[in-house]
Amino acid sequence: MTTTGANAEAGVRGAPDGPWWWARRRSMVFDVVLALVSALECAAEGAGFADEHGGPVALAVVVGALVGGTLLFRRRWPVAVVLLGIAITPAELGFLLGIVGLYTLAASDVPRRLTVVLAGVSVAGTFLVTFLKFHRDIAAGEGYQPGPWMMLFFSALVALGLTAPPVLMGLYVGARRRLVESLRERADGLERELSLLAERAEERAVWARNEERTRIAREMHDVVAHRVSLMVVHAAALQAVALKDPEKASRNAGLVGDMGRQALTELREMLGVLRTSSEGMVTEASSAADSRRLAEVAAAASARVSAGVGAGGGAGTAAAVSEPSPSGDGPCLDGLEDLVGQSRAAGMAVELSVEGVERAYGARVESTAYRVVQEALTNVHKHAPGAKAVVRVAHRGDEVALQVENGPSEGGAAAPGLPSGGNGLVGMRERVSALGGVFVSGATDAGGFRVSAVIPALAEGAGS
Repeated sequence: MTTTGANAEAGVRGAPDGPWWWARRRSMVFDVVLALVSALECAAEGAGFADEHGGPVALAVVVGALVGGTLLFRRRWPVAVVLLGIAITPAELGFLLGIVGLYTLAASDVPRRLTVVLAGVSVAGTFLVTFLKFHRDIAAGEGYQPGPWMMLFFSALVALGLTAPPVLMGLYVGARRRLVESLRERADGLERELSLLAERAEERAVWARNEERTRIAREMHDVVAHRVSLMVVHAAALQAVALKDPEKASRNAGLVGDMGRQALTELREMLGVLRTSSEGMVTEASSAADSRRLAEVAAAASARVSAGVGAGGGAGTAAAVSEPSPSGDGPCLDGLEDLVGQSRAAGMAVELSVEGVERAYGARVESTAYRVVQEALTNVHKHAPGAKAVVRVAHRGDEVALQVENGPSEGGAAAPGLPSGGNGLVGMRERVSALGGVFVSGATDAGGFRVSAVIPALAEGAGS
């Protein structure tokens, strides 16, 4: 049960018009009526007992009324009420007091052993008083004279008739009440568990939404940032050679236009996926479908990004941007050569070194490795214009290691003025850590910067 539910139930129990309040009122009224009836009965029987034995009638009436009125406390002190009923049995008082007291005792939470003992004492006392009364009445009369066995039988029948039914009824009602309370407690426990499960499900949903937002932001950053960065670099080069080398300026202008069109296409596709998912009811199936669509968009965009320009930059027109890979599995390590070629075409001195036997990895492993190199080269364009960069890839038995290191920026190189939100390194670290790998980045002693990542080849979910 939630806190709100507990407060609501407490309010219902304590409210003047709640069901628990009315139940308590009815119980109190019923107990008061029983106590009044028992007091009148004991007062009348006390007056008869005093008149028969020559005692003060007024005192007997008062004592009888007080004894009968103790039935008002039967729920709080059932043992005391039963003991009082047994004590006044010789005076032949408290018929209702004894029956109701035994019923309340059996229905209460008093130990069963004590209930059996008190019921046995009540049976014995009632039997003895009944037998003596039969014997006295028969001795005083002149009519039918039953034998002693008949008197014993009738006395036992009366004693059991006045004791057994209320005790058995009380035991049944008490057992049923405890069963209902147990079921109510189980229901309350189940309600609390369901509430906790609902809260945890809501927390998981919030976490999943946040993870999805982070993933979408990371995909958009990885897909678009590299291409836009190259656009800015080519635009700066275009501005520098516009008057000196019109032919090269034309090629750079064509590259900028092609990259801009591709960037707009990729953004339009991604925004279409986001708009589609926000229009309808978000379900598990639609979320999975959107994730697959975003992965396909990212794969197509990465394939287009990997189609770079040659080292000489001669074919800088629309043909320089290739179509998506037919596989559609996203960027892979085979596209690193083209990725490095794009940076070379933008004026960066980049070397690519591959160690070990090349092999195929899972889609997520290859995509993550590609993204690390892509983002590292983008950061070199942003923060170290004119610097020389070295890309190293090492294929090992159970992992693939990547390192992108650049030297210090050349003093004469003009900074492209690219904005930086500080999310590139964070995104790389998140991607690598999600696959159980290790990511390290930091400045070098020579004044450059180094990005290193080690990704397990059999990372969980790598092939998904």
